[in-house]
Amino acid sequence: MSASLISGEEPSDLNEAKRCKEWPLWKKAMQEEMDSLHKNQTWDIVKRPEKKRIVGSKWIFKLKPGIPGVESARFKARLVAKGFSQVEGVDYHEVFSPVVKHTSIRILLSLTAMFDLELEQLDVKTAFLHGKLDEQIYMQQPEEFIAPGDEEKVCLLKKSLYGLKQSPRQWYLRFDLFMFNQGFIRSKFDSCVYITKLKNGNYMYLLIYVDDMLIACKDKFQIQKLKDQLSSEFDMKDLGPASKILGMNIERDRDKGILRLSQKSYLEKVARSFGLDKAKAVSTPIGAQFKLMSLTEQELDNQAKYMEKIPYSNCVGSLMYGMISTRPDIAYGVSLVSRFMSKPGKTHWEAAKWLVRYIKGASDLSLVYTSNQSSHCKVQGYCDSDYAGDLDKRRSLSGYVFTVGENTVSWKASLQHVVALSTTEAEYISLTEAVKEGLWLKCFMSELGYDQDCAEIYCDSQSAIHLSKNTMYHERTKHIDVRLHFIRDIIAEWVIKVKKICTDVNPADILTKVVPIDKFRNALDLLKLRKG
Repeated sequence: MSASLISGEEPSDLNEAKRCKEWPLWKKAMQEEMDSLHKNQTWDIVKRPEKKRIVGSKWIFKLKPGIPGVESARFKARLVAKGFSQVEGVDYHEVFSPVVKHTSIRILLSLTAMFDLELEQLDVKTAFLHGKLDEQIYMQQPEEFIAPGDEEKVCLLKKSLYGLKQSPRQWYLRFDLFMFNQGFIRSKFDSCVYITKLKNGNYMYLLIYVDDMLIACKDKFQIQKLKDQLSSEFDMKDLGPASKILGMNIERDRDKGILRLSQKSYLEKVARSFGLDKAKAVSTPIGAQFKLMSLTEQELDNQAKYMEKIPYSNCVGSLMYGMISTRPDIAYGVSLVSRFMSKPGKTHWEAAKWLVRYIKGASDLSLVYTSNQSSHCKVQGYCDSDYAGDLDKRRSLSGYVFTVGENTVSWKASLQHVVALSTTEAEYISLTEAVKEGLWLKCFMSELGYDQDCAEIYCDSQSAIHLSKNTMYHERTKHIDVRLHFIRDIIAEWVIKVKKICTDVNPADILTKVVPIDKFRNALDLLKLRKG
């Protein structure tokens, strides 16, 4: 048995699975998958048609870690169609399917902590098989399960099997129709959030990310009622109280009114994957010594042999998922190293490794959501910019972070799309981005049943605040894009209120630049990003 086939490894194909000592377990998982496919009447065995494209099929094997106290680790086999051979306009048409925003998940968790809601999790077994196909698609019979005597026949698909390009969309459309029939309203601001108001005045929320669901409500009986309705229509797995979603661990202390959101196991795995789990930890995401720029063609040629063995894109992508999910503290660092994905060099790789060394030492940081009902779910934001921070094109950086009920739910760090000609303009552009996010949050919260009088955004630039309120023509600002001035109308209508904040207590500062360690730690505390 080769090193890649040791116990606990996932085989890459059927032949490798057969050579594993766990083959009986993989074979059992394949049989379970086939039983499910037959139960859902996924296909009919028909005579091979002439002049018709036949889509291939393949077995995918996955070791599921399970959820402690809910389900044990298990072997999972999935039959997928080789959708890459499909032709647009013939085998499929529309393919877009939405997924819930991470911000929406964090808002729900914030509400759960604030109002002590019940939070339950469900999983849809073979979700895509519930979608119906509009096109006529033929697929090869699955290996190991070819019908005896019908070896030359093929499968005429009736359901949207995994791997087909239209499968996610067909499943979403089916689920959306079901939720509508149950009296739920789909959010206008996140198409994967469903809301209903109960007779007692409470709300019930359902969030779906492909086949993972979160349900939150004050009334546990109403949650169970919805579970029963879902189970009558789809093949569901009840995972009980939510403990893990999209790789994010959810821990609750209901007595103290605290909910923690973390990715400790994922971030530790990232450090191991790139051989840095034994490296010395560092205290900041990016060291002040890193002044990253694009390499010249000669430098790229000189470093090409070294960099061809470096998994730079994989490393940055892994860090990016951690940042998107639970770690606003690495947003600036990830924004910095991701600019060089296409042509990285040694210095860029050193910066990426520094980031990994930071998360290795700070993997146990978690977003803490508390029950602070005195804030009335108020939307508050903080924004900042770093003028001409990009050393290549001299573009500035924008950063913002938002809280709901003083719990951190949204953040972003990115380069501005145009070159700002002054610090005021850079701050004004950053403020504009924050206002757009603030508007979305305000409207979304109103949909959830928590109307906002006025969302507040704090900015540390007095000149940008004056520019956002002053509609008078000015020689120094006439070049600013008209689209940025929409915030003047928003502010004039008291939809958003912009306030001055001291730079020293602006948590968005860590999203745009390297800051001193004391200021960095203070920002972590303001964001409620604390050790477990």
